[in-house]
Amino acid sequence: MEGKEEDVKLGANKFSERQPIGTSAQGDKDYKEPPPAPLFEPGELKSWSFYRAGIAEFMATFLFLYITILTVMGVSKSNSKCSTVGIQGIAWAFGGMIFALVYCTAGISGGHINPAVTFGLLLAINPAVTFGLLLARKLSLTRAVFYIIMQCLGAICGAGVVKGFEGSNNYETLKGGANVVAHGYTKGDGLGAEIVGTFVLVYTVFSATDAKRNARDSHVPILAPLPIGFAVFLVHLATIPITGTGINPARSLGAAIIYNRDQAWDDHWIFWVGPFIGAALAAVYHQIVIRAIPFKARA
Repeated sequence: MEGKEEDVKLGANKFSERQPIGTSAQGDKDYKEPPPAPLFEPGELKSWSFYRAGIAEFMATFLFLYITILTVMGVSKSNSKCSTVGIQGIAWAFGGMIFALVYCTAGISGGHINPAVTFGLLLAINPAVTFGLLLARKLSLTRAVFYIIMQCLGAICGAGVVKGFEGSNNYETLKGGANVVAHGYTKGDGLGAEIVGTFVLVYTVFSATDAKRNARDSHVPILAPLPIGFAVFLVHLATIPITGTGINPARSLGAAIIYNRDQAWDDHWIFWVGPFIGAALAAVYHQIVIRAIPFKARA
C-alpha cells in the first residue's frame, strides 16, 4: 500500500509545473525557422507531387466556384429574398466551402484556392537585410505561378458549369455572380474594401498555419481551416453590399470571363490589385509585428 502511495506521489510531482502559455511560451527551444523556398526549383517540374498539388488547386477552385456561384444565382433570381438564404447564406456558402476545401487539400497543396493567398505566401516579406527587406519565401515562384494558373482555370470551369445549368439567358440576366462595385460606391471604396478584406483573410491564413505555433500545438493544423473559413464568412458579410466580395482574383476572373460583359470588366482590375495589396500588407504585418523576425535576425 505504501508502495502505491509513493507511486502516486511520484506521478503527481513528476510534472509539477504547468506548460507555460502566452508570452512565456515563446521560446525558440522547440522551433527552428525554416529556410526560404528557392525562387526557382527546376526539380519540381519532374515531381508528380508538384502536378498533383496543381490538380488539387484546380479541383478545389472548381468546386468553390460551382457551389458559391450557384448560391448567388439562387438568391439573385428569387423575387422574394425571404424565400432564399440571403446575404448571410451566400457568406456561409463561401466561408463553408473554404473551410471544407482547405481541410481536404491542405496536406496536398497547402489549400490556397486563391491567388492572393498564394501571392502572400510567396512574398512572406521578412525585413532584415538591405533596407530591412528580405524575401523569406514559403514556396517557389515556379509553384506559385503554377498554382495561380490552375486556380484561374478551375474558377473558369466552375463558373462555366454553373452557366450550363442555369442557361445562357438566365445566367446573363443574373449577371453571372460577377464582382462589380455597387451603385453608390466609388472605385476607391471598392478597392479599399478588397484590400482590407484580403488583409483579414491572408493574416488569418498566416496565423492559423504558423509553423512555430504548429510546433507546440498539435491541434492547430486540424483547426486551421476553421478560422480561415470563418474569416471568409465575416468578410463576405461586410463587403457583399460593396463589391460582391472578391478577395480572390481567381473567383473574380472566372465569373467575369463566363459572364463577359463590360460591367464586369470595367471594375475587374480592382479585384486583382486590391487582393494583392492586401495580401502583401498581411505578409509584412505578420512577419514584422507578429513574428518579429527582423529583430530576431539582429539578435
